[in-house]
Amino acid sequence: MSTLSKRNLATFLLVLGAVIFGMVLAGGLQLTVPGSADQETGNLSATRLASLHGTALPSFADLAEAVDPAVVSIQAATIEKAPNGRRGGGSGGVDPFEYFFGPRNRRPQQPQQPDGEEQQPEEFRSDAGGSGFVIGPDGLVVTNYHVIEGATSVKVHLGDRDYPAQIKGTDKSTDIALLKIDAGHPLRYLELGDSDALRVGDWVMVIGNPLNLDKTVTTGVVSAKGRSLGISDASFENFIQTDAAINFGNSGGPLINMNGQVVAIATAINWGAENIGFAVPVNTLKEILPQLRDRGKVSRGYLGIGIRNLDYTQAQAWGLPDTDGALVQSVEENAPAKDAGIQHGDVILAVDGHKIKTTRDLINYVSSQGPNATVTLEVFRDGRTSQRKVKLRERPVQGDEEASNIKPDGGGGSIEWLGIQYQDLNGSLREGHGIPADVDGVIVTSVAPTSPLYDQFVRPGSIISEVNGQPIKGVDDFEKAIKGAKSGSYLRFYAMQIGQRGERQPFFAVVQAP
Repeated sequence: MSTLSKRNLATFLLVLGAVIFGMVLAGGLQLTVPGSADQETGNLSATRLASLHGTALPSFADLAEAVDPAVVSIQAATIEKAPNGRRGGGSGGVDPFEYFFGPRNRRPQQPQQPDGEEQQPEEFRSDAGGSGFVIGPDGLVVTNYHVIEGATSVKVHLGDRDYPAQIKGTDKSTDIALLKIDAGHPLRYLELGDSDALRVGDWVMVIGNPLNLDKTVTTGVVSAKGRSLGISDASFENFIQTDAAINFGNSGGPLINMNGQVVAIATAINWGAENIGFAVPVNTLKEILPQLRDRGKVSRGYLGIGIRNLDYTQAQAWGLPDTDGALVQSVEENAPAKDAGIQHGDVILAVDGHKIKTTRDLINYVSSQGPNATVTLEVFRDGRTSQRKVKLRERPVQGDEEASNIKPDGGGGSIEWLGIQYQDLNGSLREGHGIPADVDGVIVTSVAPTSPLYDQFVRPGSIISEVNGQPIKGVDDFEKAIKGAKSGSYLRFYAMQIGQRGERQPFFAVVQAP
């Protein structure tokens, strides 16, 4: 081999070795370009996506200093006469109000004379406190309704002064109250932001007066949105959950974003937990503020139906392509929806051309139209859609309902795969449990924990009156409907609970036949 050939071979081997070394080094440092499969996998990595949006921890000092002058404390005094024979204590149960708002102020026990006879009723004063915030230079102040509920007098503490407050308007359904003070000069105020723009994980700050600790600042993030707690009118509950500390006395104070805007009103806590607080979205306030300011109360449009969101199984059972819409579970007698021909089992897909994705969309739109307005509903029934015009009425104040306590007896039938036992509605059952004569069906006497209906709130005492839209008169009709279902098909059960006062609480349950 010639010298030239040897040199060429040596050069080739040197270059080859350098290339191999470079590839090994680049692979070890993860510098090689990934293949298409690796790219697709990397795009699914939440960790990689999160690393592209790293967030430095902010300082809230400037924000707190700027908004502090617009935050107030509320003192509400109630003067009442204690009735004769009143005793302290209670039933021993858990007060739902205290569970979310903390202990109530307790009135003293009625004093007694030495001979054991009670004195005449005396006046007692109970004081409640909370927080609030100024929303205009003219002295308008927002707080929670429960802070000033039943108050004989209300004072607002701002700066180093107390101002008597006029209650301009209240709305129990959303737990919002509007006050007015006259400070004699324009006040620093907070602007209202957009709670719909909030995202889970956004920073928020709470300022208030927890436990009479004036102007306490706490911070946290938005933990969740759209929570319903059942502590007020469930139709309007749309709480924002946060881990910013909210304590007894924070009620009515502002939840503030990083731009210094109010995005929610601190309202409730889980008294038995830490870092779980709830606030009313500020967009709820913005919707009713004109009525509170001008009329002192809120009037809302009303359809007179009970609705729920659709889940995937229900959408399949109704033959819908997705879960958009509001499923009608009940229609009140003599209600606007009843007059328009709306029936339970209908799915409302749109109102006045506005698509309905969830029940919240329908409730908010109808409420905002007010009484006597006419709306057009797009209704899905039996595979077809139709338009229904409804003239709204004013929404009544919702009352409390007692839970059903029906305990049926007697014989009946059972279906093993459903995991329930049931029987006909005979005369003794109707009389003993107050079941109206116009309610037909079978009454459930037992529900196994493994039953597919258990997760859909069917319990002993539930009455099943329809299966797939077919009326059920008794056990024979029920068993015929169940046994006639094809394997894999969906069964829609229309059921209800009957309350102790005879009130009906209807609902749908959907299961798939094995």
